[in-house]
Amino acid sequence: MAKEKERFVTAYQENTFGVETRVLVDRITGVNYLFARFGGGSGGAGLTPLLDPEGKPILTTISDEE
Repeated sequence: MAKEKERFVTAYQENTFGVETRVLVDRITGVNYLFARFGGGSGGAGLTPLLDPEGKPILTTISDEE
């Protein structure tokens, strides 16, 4: 039985000055999200959709191979 692919793909990741930043792409909808975590396990975190200049969500198509 084939393993089911995870719904979210990490398109970008950076760790700078104790802040973990990732861009996640939803395989189903194509919507890009910005995830940020501050201060490791004891800090806060946030998630928000990335928007274009018109206020619409940024979409990315993820192929089945990724």
